[in-house]
Amino acid sequence: MTEQAHASAEKRWVSLVSVAAALAMTVLKAAVGLMTGSLGVLSDAAHSGLDLVGAAMTFVSVRVSDRPADWDHPYGHAKVENISAFVETGLMAVSALWFSGEAISRMFFHPVALRYSLWPFGVLVVSMGVDLWRSSQLRRVAKRHESAALEADALHFASDIWTSVAVVVGLAASWVGAVRHVGWLRFADPVAALVVSVMILLFGWRLAWRAVAALTDQISPELHTQMLEAVRGTDGVLGIDQARVRKSGSHYFADVTLSLPRQLTFQRTEELVAEATAAVQRVLPGADVVIHTIPRSTLAESLFDKVRGVAARNNALLHDVSIESFADGLHVEQHIEVKETMTLIAAHRFVYGLEQQIRREVPQVNSVLTHIESEPATIEAPVVVERDRRIEQLLRDAAANVPEIVDIHEVSVDRAGEHLHVTCHCTLPDAMAMRRVHDLITELEHRFKLECPEVDRLLIHPEPASDNQHRQ
Repeated sequence: MTEQAHASAEKRWVSLVSVAAALAMTVLKAAVGLMTGSLGVLSDAAHSGLDLVGAAMTFVSVRVSDRPADWDHPYGHAKVENISAFVETGLMAVSALWFSGEAISRMFFHPVALRYSLWPFGVLVVSMGVDLWRSSQLRRVAKRHESAALEADALHFASDIWTSVAVVVGLAASWVGAVRHVGWLRFADPVAALVVSVMILLFGWRLAWRAVAALTDQISPELHTQMLEAVRGTDGVLGIDQARVRKSGSHYFADVTLSLPRQLTFQRTEELVAEATAAVQRVLPGADVVIHTIPRSTLAESLFDKVRGVAARNNALLHDVSIESFADGLHVEQHIEVKETMTLIAAHRFVYGLEQQIRREVPQVNSVLTHIESEPATIEAPVVVERDRRIEQLLRDAAANVPEIVDIHEVSVDRAGEHLHVTCHCTLPDAMAMRRVHDLITELEHRFKLECPEVDRLLIHPEPASDNQHRQ
């Protein structure tokens, strides 16, 4: 049996036992109340009758609430328990008001002579014992499975103990008054009924408040604050734009919107979302968490980050960005790849719009020059040709004229369609900065293209000298 099935079975069993106990107590109290004519006992019997109705509602609601989520109820059916608890408080309030009116009528308008017996006391003592037992059982299961309906039943039966005490005191005082001929003690029984009614109203108010809070998705401010603090502690989160939490039965549902740096990759964003989800679940164990992300610029963003951010927002492939400062402002040069099937006019309009966005977002930029390149949309099968000794030698000669290059190896000449492609590995000093690496590779490309213009593309892979296994 799964854990969920075990929980459902335990909740159904304890609610069914509660129904049986409520039925037994209602019958006994009603019989004794009619036998003695005691309004206090009758009011307590009516209270137990409401217990019976409430217990039956609880049994039904527990069965319904344990149904899994479906198309019409994506958050599950657990709120049925809160509805059951709320309806039960309404029944309690009606009975309390009715018996209050009857008590006032007996006190001032229509007195009723009581028939005294030990039976009411015996029944009430047994009732208190049964209520104490079933209240503790219901409270234990309700706490374990966070069941609103079972908790309402437990609180209801706990109130029965005190109402029974009030009835016993009132009935005993009324009997003493009859024996001792103390006239004012004849009011003890209706006063006990009033006390029972007031206690029913107080307990009902507590139940109603909890039910309404659950039905309106009220969450503890302390719990909400703990969740926010846990999420803010996630490294990389700029802020929390929105955080909503609702509870259905014992399950929490959290919907959080986070601000993240816009230069993050999709993979890093996914990692941050996973970390934020774990943070929420540390505060709300087992919560169903949905996180939305909004890319934001940060104060630490460089001008390069801002330019790349505009390109990323337009899903443009951007590389080789350079920014120069002139007297009239900044000048940006960039390379953007567009689909090779795009027409020139469409590519020009796309790039023009991109440049306008860069100027708006980075006011310091005075001009933008974009080199438009085509992004291959098809994959061609290269035809490997025999290594061209002349091309390889020209490449090595060009590298020899760049003193900082240690060596050139793994030279490959391929032909894809009508295009001639050359690839190679270039060994450079370990400690060389990447900016200098880029400059040297660009210089090597330039020297090689001057000597071998028929090559369409030269791809150079730089690697550190300490990792070079081909050094000659």
